[in-house]
Amino acid sequence: MSARIRLKKFGTKKRPYYRIVVMDKRAARDSKTIEELGYYHPIEAEDKQILFDADKVKAWLQNGATVSDTVRRILNKKNISL
Repeated sequence: MSARIRLKKFGTKKRPYYRIVVMDKRAARDSKTIEELGYYHPIEAEDKQILFDADKVKAWLQNGATVSDTVRRILNKKNISL
């Protein structure tokens, strides 16, 4: 199984929010997750927009998980090197 760190969509129409999760690479966007690492609210204020556990992200990256392009940009905003 190849794991991937990516976003899982929640919320309503025009008010989305996302959870940063670890999922199987082949799974659908809203299917079962392996682990939840944090969240991303694109509509909230800058200081409340992104929250995640950096230690868990680094652990998953060391175990061979890949990162989606969008999550890579989010992690770069918080100065997490990949």
